[in-house]
Amino acid sequence: MTSMNASDHAGVQPRHVVGRLPKYAAGKPPVAVPGLESFKLSSNENPLGPVPAVLEVLRGAAGVHRYPDTSCTLLRNALSDFLDIPADDIVTGAGSLGALNQILAAFSGQNDDGVQDEVLYAWRSFEAYPICVGLAGAKSVQVPVQADGRHDLPAMAAAVTENTKVVLLCTPNNPTGPALRAGETEEFIRSVPSDVVIVIDEAYQEFVRAEDAVNGVELYRKYPNVMVLRTFSKAHGLAGLRVGYSISQPGITQYLRAAATPFAVSGIGEQAAVASLEHYDQVVERVQSLVDERTRVMAGLADLGWQVPDAQGNFLWLELGHNTQEFAALAEEHALSVRAFGDEGVRVSIGEVAANTRFLEICAGYTKEPHRS
Repeated sequence: MTSMNASDHAGVQPRHVVGRLPKYAAGKPPVAVPGLESFKLSSNENPLGPVPAVLEVLRGAAGVHRYPDTSCTLLRNALSDFLDIPADDIVTGAGSLGALNQILAAFSGQNDDGVQDEVLYAWRSFEAYPICVGLAGAKSVQVPVQADGRHDLPAMAAAVTENTKVVLLCTPNNPTGPALRAGETEEFIRSVPSDVVIVIDEAYQEFVRAEDAVNGVELYRKYPNVMVLRTFSKAHGLAGLRVGYSISQPGITQYLRAAATPFAVSGIGEQAAVASLEHYDQVVERVQSLVDERTRVMAGLADLGWQVPDAQGNFLWLELGHNTQEFAALAEEHALSVRAFGDEGVRVSIGEVAANTRFLEICAGYTKEPHRS
């Protein structure tokens, strides 16, 4: 039997779309700096972790040699009670990103005639969107956000064509921060053909404090083409367990179940999520402490005269333009990792109190404050 080397596979090539996809860049860990505690502010993680009841579930983990319930019945029933919606309207996935991939697989791609479906979304927004859309075989249509980091919903409505099959609304928008308003979102939904799937991505919903912010669950109840994405990764602190879900009416869920990845949520992930819901009052306390820190950091930046978009998630956006990489390097020198986006800006997660204080100290000594284009 002859062995093969790398050159024997030189002719193997992926689909053309793979070479055109942007690369997802996960938040990097901080660099160790002598004399300083390092903090990671680059991945929008909950630095406080899950509630104690979840840790007890993890310590008692057993049965990992068995397949989980592919329908996540316990979790869907718990969410049904928690959100006051039918359990059958919930489809779980490996984080909200996994749930999104199931939506795109069911409703967008390349048709038999070779024409690509269009998936419309604001930009800049969640950097995984173009990757997921491209792998689904669909075409991304990106509509620039406004100068204040908000979705330009009138421009998005104008960009809808006969080929538009899915619209993604990220609220609060990652990485810019603002949340969609209820009135403008409903007006947008009414302006879009009813056969277009509208996905309201609410990964950071628990952090929102704007009084007029949209609530996706309310709109899903009113409009059969509206879906909601939510996750246990952020507020609940379960990012490493990959538990998310979508909510939609039966006319949509019937197709999602056909496209769903079997066993996407592990048994331990399901148990942890249920435990977190059972102690939601503690989750709320942890989230509020991060919101309080967000308020403190935003006030500190305002005192410096920095213009920062309204932050409604557990992160904020510094539109630093060509100074982006310089600022990220400066933060690294101070044992903070932040998320730099090319020459557009820096996203900074709200972290531990000491981390946030150090971030403000860095900003106080930095003279090239962010701007709005």
